[in-house]
Amino acid sequence: MTTIIQGKTAPDFALPDTTGKRTSLREVLLEGPAVLAFYKVSCPVCQYTFPFIERIHKILGSERIAVLGISQDEPRDAAEFTEEYGLTFPSLVDEDGYPVSNAYGLTNVPTVLYVEPSGKTAVSFTGFDKEGLQQIADMAAKSNGKPRTPVFKPNEDVPDYKPG
Repeated sequence: MTTIIQGKTAPDFALPDTTGKRTSLREVLLEGPAVLAFYKVSCPVCQYTFPFIERIHKILGSERIAVLGISQDEPRDAAEFTEEYGLTFPSLVDEDGYPVSNAYGLTNVPTVLYVEPSGKTAVSFTGFDKEGLQQIADMAAKSNGKPRTPVFKPNEDVPDYKPG
């Protein structure tokens, strides 16, 4: 769960990635919408969800939509997770005491949000949510003037939901 639900403003933050380079949400939103995906490397539902988030990232390319992983782990562990799951989007690291996770009121991971350039949250869910992931892909495609692209393949056996 998160207290940042649809229609609420996403708190700004500036976090380092796994190499120490800082990224701020405010700067990212100047370029377009952002997908924020909070995770912990030891979370099995995160491990299941993140390859689908990578699919969304690949569908979108780098066109005005930022996909950001936000890890609740040490930078080295987050970097290993990124490599193990073949993630090509940046992975930021929530710092000691999890100030960003706390600002978002997180109680579980994965938590995924789609944030409009205005800072308003358009989609927010916790756990693996098949419909939520497709909704994010659809909104991102629409904001780029692209056609809808299915995230899930017809022959995949993917559950509708897995709690985080």
